[in-house]
Amino acid sequence: MPIGRFLVLLKSRNSYIKSMNAVLSEKGQITIPKAIRDRLGLVPGSVLDFQTAQGRIVVSKVLAQDPIQSWRGKGKLPTGKSVMHYLDSQRGGK
Repeated sequence: MPIGRFLVLLKSRNSYIKSMNAVLSEKGQITIPKAIRDRLGLVPGSVLDFQTAQGRIVVSKVLAQDPIQSWRGKGKLPTGKSVMHYLDSQRGGK
């Protein structure tokens, strides 16, 4: 899964931006401040990746993968045919 270039670092104490604190709910949920959501383009359904590093929680926006990219290079041509010959035969040509 590709990871976005934007990182949000949430410290357990003394947040790096004092006005952007979040309180952990009983269910372990937090609300990401609107300014951060807007800056990173986070919308409902956005996927986030959580990791820990040196006593911090590192949250990264996961970029959507191109659905075509996963299929690229998977197709196989019949032996001895070029792409053009194969396409012509499939279209009812030569």
